[in-house]
Amino acid sequence: MYKVCADNECDESAILAGLDAATKDGVDVLSISLGANTPTSFDQDPMTIGAFGAVSKGVVVVCSAGNNGPTPASITNDAPWVLTVAAGTVDRSFGAEVRLGNGKSIHGEALTQKAKTRSKLYPLLFSDARPFCEFDITSVAGKIIVCEATVEDVQKSEVYGLINAGAAGVVLFNDDISGYTTLLWDYNSTMVQVTAADGAILKSYAASSETGALAAFNYNNTLLGIRPAPVVSWFSSRGPSIIIPGVLKPDILAPGLNILAAWPPKTDYASGPFNIMSGTSMATPHISGVAALLKSIHPSWSPAAIKSAILTTSDMVNSTGGSILDQHHTKASVYDTGAGHVNVTRAADPGLVYDLGITDYAGYICWLLGKDGLATIVRNSSLTCTTLPKIEDVHLNYPTITVPMTSKPFTVNRTVTNVGPAKSTYTAKVDAPKSLVVRVFPETLTFSKPGEKKTFSVTVSSRIGKELFFEGSLRWVSERHVVRSPIVVAAAAAGRSLVKNIT
Repeated sequence: MYKVCADNECDESAILAGLDAATKDGVDVLSISLGANTPTSFDQDPMTIGAFGAVSKGVVVVCSAGNNGPTPASITNDAPWVLTVAAGTVDRSFGAEVRLGNGKSIHGEALTQKAKTRSKLYPLLFSDARPFCEFDITSVAGKIIVCEATVEDVQKSEVYGLINAGAAGVVLFNDDISGYTTLLWDYNSTMVQVTAADGAILKSYAASSETGALAAFNYNNTLLGIRPAPVVSWFSSRGPSIIIPGVLKPDILAPGLNILAAWPPKTDYASGPFNIMSGTSMATPHISGVAALLKSIHPSWSPAAIKSAILTTSDMVNSTGGSILDQHHTKASVYDTGAGHVNVTRAADPGLVYDLGITDYAGYICWLLGKDGLATIVRNSSLTCTTLPKIEDVHLNYPTITVPMTSKPFTVNRTVTNVGPAKSTYTAKVDAPKSLVVRVFPETLTFSKPGEKKTFSVTVSSRIGKELFFEGSLRWVSERHVVRSPIVVAAAAAGRSLVKNIT
């Protein structure tokens, strides 16, 4: 562990020093939950610069995507040599119910579970004039207070004030942005958190009940197998990348909501020995662990090969067999999930990988930032833009495929390396909407030995309309493996801005 921040500040020099120290110490994987608040040019971002140096030494660098979601194009740590992680839910709930006087019950969550499973009904109080728990404490005794969740630290003092004033309990409901994904807070008090939709039901019941709204809490302990899962967490930063629109970012989705873990006692605001936290900073270590597992199984694989294995074996369906959803329970896009949700078992045996080397990344930097950018990021005098081929972002040998939106056929080439059985044959399977025409050549790849490489082309044309992007996928299918790459046809990659319009 390398400390690069103190007093809520992270000096650029300290970040670079930490990355250099870790590389010199011979680490295999770097798990970094730091990043700029806004998209930053690669040659001005110490994280990106330091990560390049680490990757050039064979280190897998895994970084958080940022917590500025669901704003479009809010992704950070988006360099192609970095594995960028978005945050989703797990299939676990700390179950609690709000039992209403009309006989209905609303499912919620409560980190603090009370031993008493049922309690008497109390008056339910909500005020449109005071929606954020800002009640006169003289009016709350013996009542269950309903209010909208705001900033945790501010809300904690208000909730504690209500409980100390004699309130029978507090229900916090999500705002519309948070939707169905509830970020749990440890209040250690009589409180239940519910979704925005259920908050609307509570508000309506509190206002319409002629005999007086009543409610009670029931606690159901930890529930497993909650569906649907995963769901993209509302705070997880979204693509497309402003810096590199021709590469899909984030790369992968991993558990990042309500992660329970050991916590040093008497540090920050938690008393220990456990704490629950949410963020892409919680999702990042999950992928770092997967990368470490793959590195232990395949010590000769490059960072790009390990990234490819994780991306091309990921899941694009949830626990119900349907599409992964966003915080509003509508279909999540590739700019929410990246390639999909990590599947650890399949990642260990991907069949084929898309590999990239330092010269490929350097050629991309030459195309993007020129010789000055190369000198700043690469810091290797043997690599110069005069000798390197300039590689556009869409033409990097990335495991996801992004092409510009154009009615004329646009072709990219990719090269895959056989890391599966010595003799194997893969057949191309394309899934695409009617708006896209996708052709793959050749349609069959036959391998005769381990490490053998094969190159293929993907040609895409699309209908041009109001849509800002289309999604499809390419699957290379053999008897034992399915190697899947999202195909993204993006207006941003063709020069049209997605920032203001994407939803």
